[in-house]
Amino acid sequence: MSRIGKKPIAIPQGVKVSIEGNLVKVQGPKGALETRVPQGITVAQQDGHLVAQREKDDQAALHGLTRALINNAVEGVTKGWSRDLEIVGIGYRAELKGKNVLVFTLGFSHPIEYPLPGGITVTVDPKLTRLTVSGIDRQKVGQVAAEMRALRPPDPYKNKGVRYAGERLKKKVGKTGAK
Repeated sequence: MSRIGKKPIAIPQGVKVSIEGNLVKVQGPKGALETRVPQGITVAQQDGHLVAQREKDDQAALHGLTRALINNAVEGVTKGWSRDLEIVGIGYRAELKGKNVLVFTLGFSHPIEYPLPGGITVTVDPKLTRLTVSGIDRQKVGQVAAEMRALRPPDPYKNKGVRYAGERLKKKVGKTGAK
């Protein structure tokens, strides 16, 4: 039985929710998002809460997933989502070029230009080694952060590269000389 799917989603002040067939539209102070609801799952609005219900028990996984996606949309339009990245390594840095392009210097022979998708904002600290990716769509924020990390994943031997803030890495021991 889906425990997450049974939880009602509280609708905060200033958030409008409209349900049109299998589409749930959430509009709030930070923007608007749409979430598709799979067949067999229904979403209803009851006294300031959204409730997801399923037709059959074999849809328990989709029930919880749908509820979580709608909850992420509600939180996104009220608070927003963010992901922090750290750049570790001598000479490694990131700079904003204009408003839509992030330029990474990651030890390659050339700088890497990363165009930012719509709805995503990136702030770079003054030391140019910490990034904050933010937006209202949780999935898009996570995807952009993952793509930035993939430009230069942390090296297991020197721990240099782009990593999530607070990410714990296991450092490997290098080669020992032949005896």
